[in-house]
Amino acid sequence: MLVQWQAVFLDRDGTIGGTGHYIHPRDFVLYQGAQESIRRLKEAGLKVFAFTNQHRISRGEATEEEFELQFHTYGFDDSFICPHGSSEGCHCRKPSPGMLFTAAEKYGLDLSRCVVVGDVGDTDMLAAHAAGAKKVLVRTGWGEDSLNEYRDQWKEVEPDYIASDINEAVKWILED
Repeated sequence: MLVQWQAVFLDRDGTIGGTGHYIHPRDFVLYQGAQESIRRLKEAGLKVFAFTNQHRISRGEATEEEFELQFHTYGFDDSFICPHGSSEGCHCRKPSPGMLFTAAEKYGLDLSRCVVVGDVGDTDMLAAHAAGAKKVLVRTGWGEDSLNEYRDQWKEVEPDYIASDINEAVKWILED
């Protein structure tokens, strides 16, 4: 049976660009081909959403608006940003699936027909798993460490696909 994807959720740091560590939106650089991959998803009729933990917002090092503008510039349909620190007890910070549930409610999505692409197993993949979405782990950013050194932190969950980078992940999504 052919699954018709509705939306793709893309993590930011280490997935579409950067190093996996925080980089202010004004200094952030997309990986080669990432902008084209975002465009290809949209041309295929998919919604494309940013899905990112950015606790530096709560520390005053950036604003949510700066991130929203960045994602809008890249062509995202919307952005779901957790600005909270890990000790704040929110429901949106990955690995909680709160941002995915908020997007599903806002856009009428069936999360089983959505794909999450990220580089961190114990946040991105666990959130996708909890929401029932497809899970694509990229080897960029923290991806290699997630698959090796930190695999024990999410050992009960298997990615549906492991991609070398965002471009291979998008190719898999569009061909699956």
